Amino acid sequence: MSEMNAREWRFYVTDMIKFSENVISYTSGFDQERFENSGITYDATIRNLELIGEAATHIPQSIREEYPAIMWRMMIATRNQLIHGYLGIDNDTLWNIIQVDIPELLIQLQKIR
Repeated sequence: MSEMNAREWRFYVTDMIKFSENVISYTSGFDQERFENSGITYDATIRNLELIGEAATHIPQSIREEYPAIMWRMMIATRNQLIHGYLGIDNDTLWNIIQVDIPELLIQLQKIR
């Protein structure tokens, strides 16, 4: 991998960290019901989850293999489901992603940086 490519994928990791921080910040102090009825917060959170998955598509396979603790495929699949709205959005799953997966993802991404 050239130096330019190595630097380029790291920009996506930095973006993913920022999007993860946004999700945590936007939903801080919310319970699931309040989040589901929050309108703009709900939409902004979903958008940042989409952006995390989109950025993940730009991480080279070799880097994904180097960091197997990160659920790369799930991030990308979640992005696809959110964007395309396959069968709607399951709010229980979404809330679990926000409460459990995103804080863990942030820890793992910070290790890469």
